[in-house]
Amino acid sequence: MITSRGTDSLSAVPEAGAVVSIGVFDGVHLGHRAILAANVERAAGLCARSTVVTFTGHPKAVLLGRAPRTLTPLDHRLELFARAGIAHTLVLEFDEALREVGAEAFVEEVLVARLGAVAFVLGFDSKFGRDRGGTPARLRELGHAVEVVPKVVVDDRAVSSTAIREAVELGDLEGASRMLGRRVSAFGRVVRGAELGRELGFPTANLDLDHQLHPPPGVYACFAHLPQAAEPAPNPLPAACNIGFRPTVDERAPSEPVVEVHLLDLERDLYGERIELEFVERLRAERRFADLDALRAQIGRDVERAREVLERA
Repeated sequence: MITSRGTDSLSAVPEAGAVVSIGVFDGVHLGHRAILAANVERAAGLCARSTVVTFTGHPKAVLLGRAPRTLTPLDHRLELFARAGIAHTLVLEFDEALREVGAEAFVEEVLVARLGAVAFVLGFDSKFGRDRGGTPARLRELGHAVEVVPKVVVDDRAVSSTAIREAVELGDLEGASRMLGRRVSAFGRVVRGAELGRELGFPTANLDLDHQLHPPPGVYACFAHLPQAAEPAPNPLPAACNIGFRPTVDERAPSEPVVEVHLLDLERDLYGERIELEFVERLRAERRFADLDALRAQIGRDVERAREVLERA
């Protein structure tokens, strides 16, 4: 997949044009995936380039002064777009200048003139541009071909990023997974920690999730993926993950939960690499232990339990 960051990085317009979808696509859930699939199908029929326009951060940070925690940061979304078959993604920074661009100007100056849009595939509630004037109806009035993808319903509720966030925050991995169409996951870069796990015999990779939403504190059985890793590794990798405040070893609780991942069958330096972590099952709550020996023994039991869960999964 081609990724263009900003309109200045765009190359020549494809000869057959582009089929364009627009949105944050946070979560890349079943509703989003229906849009992406329809885009790819329409583009194939027109011999055009399937194209997504998405944004850094979240527009609500500019529009409302606050934004929800993301389900999928930009790098993760790009990975999922590529898996869905999207050929080109244009990433725009949603700032005050972009906020003031009217829908018609955005369509003609960016989507048509720079991307070569010949058709649009949009969600049922899609709106963009100043005052959210870019609706499917308005695009049709301007003479553009528009396909609207209807809402996707799971468990009698329309699939939405908001509904998935609620499920993840409550620890309802199964409910969130049904709406995502895949397991709840997190995407982060490995950073240096205290390396206590290595001393305990269970080396861990500390993940920086950059304010990304994750399940509640606890110990989880997971599958880990190393997209674009520096060295090849089997995928997926069985793993045990602790999310929490390390009450046994930290006298002062950190301000944010720490995410520590122990890969069951791989030992190597992962600093700086990205890990996509799929949460399969919560094994237990986080708790304080009397000493490090008790903690070490419990981690051993957690690892064995995680292996059993993952073998079934």
